[in-house]
Amino acid sequence: MTDSPIARLQSLFAAAADPAQAESMARYLKGRFPFHGIPAGPRRELQRQAFAGYQLERAQAEAEAAALARALWALPEREYQYAACDVLRAAAPRASAGLLPVIERLAVSKPWWDTVDSLAHAAGTLVLAHPELGARMQQLSRSSDLWLVRIALLHQLEAYGRTDVDRLLRTCAFHAGSTDFFVRKAIGWALRQYARTDPTVVRAFVEAHPELSPLSRREALKGL
Repeated sequence: MTDSPIARLQSLFAAAADPAQAESMARYLKGRFPFHGIPAGPRRELQRQAFAGYQLERAQAEAEAAALARALWALPEREYQYAACDVLRAAAPRASAGLLPVIERLAVSKPWWDTVDSLAHAAGTLVLAHPELGARMQQLSRSSDLWLVRIALLHQLEAYGRTDVDRLLRTCAFHAGSTDFFVRKAIGWALRQYARTDPTVVRAFVEAHPELSPLSRREALKGL
């Protein structure tokens, strides 16, 4: 077997493919992408085997991780894009701010919520490590591309007490009247997550913005 991690992964994925599961997974994403039919747990174990020796969390791995993610993204089956997201999330804690443009480019290529949401987590890790990237998140929040907007809305899901509350609320307010399902859902999710830290702020925001969609309001106040 070749030493290429991509070739190893392709071989492992092909051997584990389940056509019936692949059909079900493709149907779940409305037929947008082909699948091998490998669930998340087994897929990550195969990734571990394929990427053995590639310590993508180490500081000097950023360029390697970016190249690997781009190569995986170019392959047809959706599991390769999931693997790329895992690679970027592993590299993000020690990466420079320069990894963010890679995340942005992949987010708008073969886009759908399944990969964009994972990339939002990687972006959020970068922003926490490099607070100056908050300005870029603010720019993305005004993008005409809904997937970049979704990243801007969701990148602080794991920030908790380190959340830039002003940026979160300004972004939610700017898109409060959006008619796009994925943006509306993201607003509610982002607010609900921050409500774990400060429910009073979230309640006040929802009350102050009657233009929020019922979906956003319902998601934001869930559990409060």
